[in-house]
Amino acid sequence: MTTQDHFTTQIVHADRLGGAAHGAIHKPIHTSVQYGYEKVEDLIAVFQGTAKGGFNYARQGTPTTAALEAKITQMEGGQGTIAFATGMAGICATFLTLLKAGDHLVSSQYVFGNTNSVFGTLRDLGIEITTVDVTDAAQVAAALRPNTRMVFVETIANPGTQIPDLEGIGALCQQHGLLYVVDNTVASPYLFRAATVGAGLVVNSLTKSMGGQGDALGGSVTDTGLFDWSGYPNIFAAYRKGDPKGWGLQQLRKKALRDMGGTLSSHAAHQLALGAETLALRMDRTSATALALAQWLEQHPAVARVLYPLLPSHPQHAIARQHFKAGSWLLSFELRDADQCLAVCNRLRLPIKATGLADARTLIIPVAHTIFWEAGAEVRAAMGIADGMIRLSVGLEEAEDLIADFAQALG
Repeated sequence: MTTQDHFTTQIVHADRLGGAAHGAIHKPIHTSVQYGYEKVEDLIAVFQGTAKGGFNYARQGTPTTAALEAKITQMEGGQGTIAFATGMAGICATFLTLLKAGDHLVSSQYVFGNTNSVFGTLRDLGIEITTVDVTDAAQVAAALRPNTRMVFVETIANPGTQIPDLEGIGALCQQHGLLYVVDNTVASPYLFRAATVGAGLVVNSLTKSMGGQGDALGGSVTDTGLFDWSGYPNIFAAYRKGDPKGWGLQQLRKKALRDMGGTLSSHAAHQLALGAETLALRMDRTSATALALAQWLEQHPAVARVLYPLLPSHPQHAIARQHFKAGSWLLSFELRDADQCLAVCNRLRLPIKATGLADARTLIIPVAHTIFWEAGAEVRAAMGIADGMIRLSVGLEEAEDLIADFAQALG
């Protein structure tokens, strides 16, 4: 395997060429919780972080989670990754281990509903948060304060598909020495590498695109190597040792896995690693189907608006074309008659009425009634979520079958 090999070639051969035992083409599932050493000095070296590699207790990782982390690092073009039990565990770890009371976070106002809920918890802990329209980097610049530590965005927002000024915000963060955190879940590292716009940390919900089957929860945080941790004031003294490039992930692993216990199981890590091998194939297929369905929906008289990044009508279409290989599986649309929202969902035969994203099967959900119901009308309005909005996670079905199903449901 060489650096000239393409995305999928590298991933499908990573385990075999990385030294799996007995000629296996996949890394094994390590279920051991404890890891022993011949000499206690070797165990001490692992505890104190002076050893190259090694494991002591599975809460901080196993050889199986490490193999998955190596794959994600390779995909994101980073220097290291930590896997978590869920994507939300990775997001919470980033906020709770790298921010403290009195710090200021600037975030997109278009964030996943659970992330928005976490902001309420952070405010209760004394962390100040300003949410802005990140499609305009000038609004991020205007929100900055002397105590701003971090800027957080999603590459493609769920469910409204808003795309930030990724490059402009990256330049702004570099100028001010701010940690730029990008949630890359919807785009995935196949469609977009956040390191290309200056992200310091990249978050992925591995449950979604990476796994692709809806059968394993997981999350990850990748350090791209672009952020200078030596100047970050919130690194604990215990972790200010050795090369500063490793300080951020060291603190995340110690505080979020060892102390908070957001650990990914070896079994789930193995499932997600297998799913990652077909990431590119699935993203190409679902993106093509989503675009075809979006184009069809946009012409239907019952539909008021379709939100999909590769439609020319999308407000950030130019950014999507510049940065993304394709538009991904997330598609939302609004009905002209919001009162028909539930009836249309119920008339559909193929899409499954369920929450979740990036499954092999198309999933459908009325947004205002479910995942953003708790947020309230005011927050929904600020995020551009209409009462008649329906979110789709487009699966692997043939586009013709999905279009025919929507034709009968809308008709």
